[in-house]
Amino acid sequence: MRGIVLKVFSVCCFVVMATMLKATGTIPTGELVFFRCFFAILPVVAYLLWRRQLRVALHTKNPFGHVVRALVGATSMGLGFFALTRLPLPESTAIGYAAPLLIVVFSALLLKEQVHLFRWTAVIVGLVGVLIILWPRLTLFSSGQPAGDSEAIGAIAAFAGAIVTAFAMMQVRKLVQTERTEAIVIYFFISASVLSLLTLPFGWVMPTPQQAALLVGAGFAGGIGQLLLTSCYRYADMSVIAPFEYVSLLLTLVIGMTIFGDVPTAAMIFGAIIIVCSGIAVILREHYLGLDRVKAREANTP
Repeated sequence: MRGIVLKVFSVCCFVVMATMLKATGTIPTGELVFFRCFFAILPVVAYLLWRRQLRVALHTKNPFGHVVRALVGATSMGLGFFALTRLPLPESTAIGYAAPLLIVVFSALLLKEQVHLFRWTAVIVGLVGVLIILWPRLTLFSSGQPAGDSEAIGAIAAFAGAIVTAFAMMQVRKLVQTERTEAIVIYFFISASVLSLLTLPFGWVMPTPQQAALLVGAGFAGGIGQLLLTSCYRYADMSVIAPFEYVSLLLTLVIGMTIFGDVPTAAMIFGAIIIVCSGIAVILREHYLGLDRVKAREANTP
């Protein structure tokens, strides 16, 4: 229960972060990435100092792996934030749920992992749900209206962000074999902050006091959410905790309607339900396969 509670609170923090970033309005994407990552470092460092683990967290055996992780992660974050400024909050959130499904596809194609019919079916059904959400936005290209084009580009960016996020998660899979979780988190925030500064020539703006407060608050919320997410896996298995990620959809639906006036479409709700059900099916399947592997090892143990 402690792990589940920490997971739900981490989801709430990330939803607050996304809400604050969306509320900033016209801030360029690279600037959003910088504030999100730079100010996330502060609560993470404070936590590590409190636990006297900062020196250990800074130790790394694979610095190049962290650079690759930062490049891929900052790109996925930038695409996600760009989509966030162009689409309703729950819609961009729902499209982002495609990332765990895409990991199954890339793991099979690139890492040659064995994927059976059940998972392939769940992934295909989930991607159909993504298409249901995307299709009304993509058809807006033919309207000739600037607002329609902006939403269509946002939808494409959201799906591209999910694809890149899947690659980022695969890179994290490699890093955890040699690196501590704390090192992966803090080096990502530092590296992504530096990389986001490369977008300065593309038009950063001076935020108003209200925008600055939202940007700093988003960074802190993201950092706290990351700490809670890291902690929750100490108390429960990933297969138990993972389904609670979808609490964010309910929260974004409420926030989208109450704060931004975004009324969800039937296509968005229907597609999101399909994606969530497919994601949970994959998670449960992994859970049962994990139990079977444990039983097999126990049976073979003399």
